[in-house]
Amino acid sequence: MTIDRVPQKHYPKVDIGRRAMALATDFLGVWLLSSTFGSDQIGIQFVQILVFVIGWLLTRVLIVYNNQGQSLGRWAFDMKLLEVEDGQVVGRIPDLQSLLKREAIICFGALLISIALGNIIKNPTAILLVIPLAIDCGAALSDTQMRQALHDRYAGTMIVSSRRGYSLDIKIKRLVEKTRRNMRK
Repeated sequence: MTIDRVPQKHYPKVDIGRRAMALATDFLGVWLLSSTFGSDQIGIQFVQILVFVIGWLLTRVLIVYNNQGQSLGRWAFDMKLLEVEDGQVVGRIPDLQSLLKREAIICFGALLISIALGNIIKNPTAILLVIPLAIDCGAALSDTQMRQALHDRYAGTMIVSSRRGYSLDIKIKRLVEKTRRNMRK
């Protein structure tokens, strides 16, 4: 008696540029909301941080958990978040605990960038606050097989392409190409 392996469904991996654009879309929305609670003083604004963390958890955990693995940014760029077990992508959305672990790491890096953006004019060394998120997400560049960042490895998740979405990256490419054609004429 032999055991036959059932072939796994193929999930197309997402390139780093699309992932960065989706993260930037989510970050921009939360950052704009939280920046309204900041002041003109240099330093850390605790109310702004609290609003940022709550906004991040709402958009990147609760919405993802209830929306088939897609946040606003992932929906706009045709991606979704799936669970990984034993190096294989499982076709289900991660549980709430995995999402919280994953997003706590990203939220920390995004929060540091938010603080840097608020203080960059008065303190140019605030740009160094980008380093933790760059290290975390930079790990996906070296992982050619799974393209998992450190937060993905820790939480057992992976970003894959989806059919459901707005296809913003494709629409931007078409708009740029159309503009180039019109400028050549």
